Amino acid sequence: MNTQDNKDTAFFGQPRGLSTLFFTEMWERFSYYGMRAILLFYMYYAVSQGGLGFGKETALSIMSIYGSMVYLTSVIGGFISDRLLGSRQTVFIGGVLIMFGHIALALPFGKTALFVSILLIVLGTGLLKPNVSEMVGSLYGEQDNRRDAGFSIFVFGINLGALVAPPIVSWFGANISFHAGFSLAAIGMFFGLVQYYFGGRKYLSKDSLYPVDPIQPNEVKKFSLRIILGIIVAALVLLVMQLTGVLNIANFILILSIIAIATPIIYFIIMFSSRKVNSTERSRLWAYVLLFIAATIFWAIEEQGSAVLALFAANRTQLTYGWLHINPANFQMLNPLFIMLYTPIFAIMWTKMGSKQPSSAHKFTYGLIFTGVSYLFIALPGILFGTAGKVNPLWLVGSWAIVEIGELLISPIGLSVTTKLAPRAFASQMMSMWFLADAAGQAINAQIVRFYPGHEVAYFMWIGIVTIIFAIILFLLSPWISKKMEGIN
Repeated sequence: MNTQDNKDTAFFGQPRGLSTLFFTEMWERFSYYGMRAILLFYMYYAVSQGGLGFGKETALSIMSIYGSMVYLTSVIGGFISDRLLGSRQTVFIGGVLIMFGHIALALPFGKTALFVSILLIVLGTGLLKPNVSEMVGSLYGEQDNRRDAGFSIFVFGINLGALVAPPIVSWFGANISFHAGFSLAAIGMFFGLVQYYFGGRKYLSKDSLYPVDPIQPNEVKKFSLRIILGIIVAALVLLVMQLTGVLNIANFILILSIIAIATPIIYFIIMFSSRKVNSTERSRLWAYVLLFIAATIFWAIEEQGSAVLALFAANRTQLTYGWLHINPANFQMLNPLFIMLYTPIFAIMWTKMGSKQPSSAHKFTYGLIFTGVSYLFIALPGILFGTAGKVNPLWLVGSWAIVEIGELLISPIGLSVTTKLAPRAFASQMMSMWFLADAAGQAINAQIVRFYPGHEVAYFMWIGIVTIIFAIILFLLSPWISKKMEGIN
């Protein structure tokens, strides 16, 4: 299969291989977002209600750091793909781990099952997500103007799975049990694995079966020692915390947050100093740094939909209208719903504009402005009516409608620009960097979401204002960013 062939237009004008990756990611996102729609409620509902009985602040922090770790392990996935197994096998193994993670959560074994599930899903998603997206990028040549439209269609598949999952999974969770809802997530991932295995054999390049930068025999000892050293250091830190009496959930989450924020910084240093990266690639990396920071800010807000906005939906939104009762988990549909409504518009717009599109930096700028405004909007009901009563659900609908414009200006564009700016020796690992922006954003969330209860208006206002200020800074630096993106449109 020639990944540079512009004549392959079998899937809505895109390469046929996009359909395999589209449906694989759709089922994976069904499993993840179905689980996530009810997980917060499962954690803080009382044991008598079928939950685990965590405090709300703790449940919010766990949700955020869980999401952070899911994306942080993309570093491992990128390394395994680039250096050991190739992207296609790495994705399949990741899907198997995710499926077993959901099976663990479907079992009625309380907090133990929760943490086992988190571990398996974190590792599995880290293997799967960056490599699926990297394979999408490999379907296009550098100058193929279909790339942004292709990624927009790919993101549409992500959101199709995320759209149908919350109402189905939450219905089972509310009417049968949380564990019945979680079992559907496992079934969804199974369907994704079957589709990927058979579709991949037909339509994906054989190049995806091999690592692009295979590890050399003389490197095995060095990497093994680093892994062993990392395990020893982690074990010693936990042991010291246990002996000093400070090993608790809050402090453990703090350590993970520090790791998630430090990891992309270290990764950038490694790529900038690598002898495998030439001067042109290094210039492009500098352009990527500011886009990465912008993406981190965006994801910090967008990912609070399953935490802060989920609490807002449950506690501050009027859910009963006569015979109609809205399950608060169903508000998680708003994110993918608006993405699906907007995606065809953006895909057509970028295709029609062709080479006249705004620069990537300008797209990010506009995206951040919409993102900041979405939080200023959701602060309004608290300002106008106070924070004691219930508000019309249209406030939540409006906030999500605004932030998802921001997502369409940042998420698919970020995926696309990451594959375009990636140094060849760090192809899959550079895609991991894109997901590290999400990891860093959610790590920040894990620390700040605890301030939301009791400080609703100030919380939304300050985050919205800071986001818009950075958008202005990014706009002013856009010419510099475009200059550093040498040879890339």
